[in-house]
Amino acid sequence: MPSAPDPSPGQPASGGPADGMRPRIERASTPALRRLAALPALVPFLVVGALMLTGAFLGGVVGGLLLAVPITFLSWLLYLTWPHLRRPERMMRVSVLLLVVAIAVTSVTPR
Repeated sequence: MPSAPDPSPGQPASGGPADGMRPRIERASTPALRRLAALPALVPFLVVGALMLTGAFLGGVVGGLLLAVPITFLSWLLYLTWPHLRRPERMMRVSVLLLVVAIAVTSVTPR
C-alpha cells in the first residue's frame, strides 16, 4: 500500500494528535502576534538581543532566567511558523534556537 505523500512546504501535516492543539495555540497567540506586528521591526530584535547579552554576561541563575525568555519566545515563534517553513528555513531557525540554548547552558553551568 503506498504511503501518503509528505505535505508540501507551507501545508501543515494532518492526521496527528496535535490537530486540535495547533489551531487553539494559533488562536490564543493571535492577540500577542498582532501587538508584536504593530511594533517597529527593530524593537523585538533589540529586546531579544539585550536579554541574550545580559543573560550571557551575568551568568548563573539570573543569567539563565534572562536567557529563558528569548528561548521561550523563539520556541513559540518556531512552533507557530513551522508548517509554513521549508527545510532550510527550519534548519536555520532550529540552529539559532540551539545556539541560544547552548549559551544558556554554558552560562548557568559553574566553571
